[in-house]
Amino acid sequence: MYLPREAEPTVDALLTQGKVVLVTGARQVGKTTMLREHLGDRFDYVTLDDPIELAQAEDDIDLFLAAHPRPLIIDEIQRAPELFLPIKLVVDRSNEKGQFILTGSQTYHLMKGVSESLAGRVRILELPSLSLRELLGQAQNPHPYVPHSNSPIADQSTEAHAPHLQGNLWRIIHRGSMPELLDPSIDWETYYRDYVRSYLERDLRDLIHVRDERRFYSFMVACAARTAQLFNASSIADTVGVDSKTIISWLSVLRASGIVRLIEPFWPNMEKRLSKMPKLHFMDVGLACYLTRWTTPDQLRDGAFAGQAFESFVASEVLKSYLNAGRNVRDVCFYRDARKREIDLVIQDGRVLHPVEVKLAGRVRKNATKYFDLLGEFSGYELGHGHVICQTAEPYALSDRVDAVPVSVI
Repeated sequence: MYLPREAEPTVDALLTQGKVVLVTGARQVGKTTMLREHLGDRFDYVTLDDPIELAQAEDDIDLFLAAHPRPLIIDEIQRAPELFLPIKLVVDRSNEKGQFILTGSQTYHLMKGVSESLAGRVRILELPSLSLRELLGQAQNPHPYVPHSNSPIADQSTEAHAPHLQGNLWRIIHRGSMPELLDPSIDWETYYRDYVRSYLERDLRDLIHVRDERRFYSFMVACAARTAQLFNASSIADTVGVDSKTIISWLSVLRASGIVRLIEPFWPNMEKRLSKMPKLHFMDVGLACYLTRWTTPDQLRDGAFAGQAFESFVASEVLKSYLNAGRNVRDVCFYRDARKREIDLVIQDGRVLHPVEVKLAGRVRKNATKYFDLLGEFSGYELGHGHVICQTAEPYALSDRVDAVPVSVI
């Protein structure tokens, strides 16, 4: 079953702006499926996972390009980085937009080829795994989440726009957001075991030389256990038994693979004593649950990991809304000062700062917003409307500037 992806209109827009569109994202998030479903009648398609096509691309680039009419989708382009320069020469012969779509999962190799050969000619989209909007059939209009007071979603009953969410939230969080897991016959444990194994055995060896895969797996587990927390390389290094430089190097691999993201602290000037440490979030909370061995939705909902899982789920949904719309994810940050006063997310909309707190409770009080006014102290910025995202069934006002809302509002 194919779910329409929120990024489809963004792909269409990018095709009108650049001669080449690069679609990246973690393995198995549905890049190829989306492009073939959405553009299959308009684009020719070739995958470099095919050893015959790969051999031709490596041995006779001119013949390879001549054999595939444009517009063309080239899947797994990182397998033949020597194609970047010939593609540049081809697209430079014409002013036509949208001649090639390139896809791949290994951002290291892709970005190197793009920066060296296709700078100024390429538009880039990072496709995340399935969003809650997509699961609820709300993928028609990609837009970044901003907690406006007049949000059309916030003004509606949850039952009207998320009829399947009530009672299923923790099953959705635990199940994860990989498209293949939409099939209920797919065993959760087996899927993630194979996903991790293929990542360790395939992608990891292509990206860096890791001599001890067992320790890298322990590193992944340590990161999963710290999702929704500040990233502290020294703490993880002590747990895994390697040095901090190795941890930082390995983290860059997880980031390049699209498995984790770091949300940076809001830090507009040097005068405020604010945190410089980023916060770590797994983009697929199902994978974090697998690595930390929360093996059922009930265990997760009732266990000590619930708060972290819920916060990372919310953060990943916010980030997905920006990625799918092709917007700048740097507009999503968080606040923490020297006195450990923290706001889970800060959404920057121009010079307006929108505070967002994430709470596990179903009903929250106004004290959940006690640090929101701190954002109004920054010169040159305006304090905007805020949200407390929680497990409420219906949105309700905490004040004239803050609403408590369900996760389906994102």
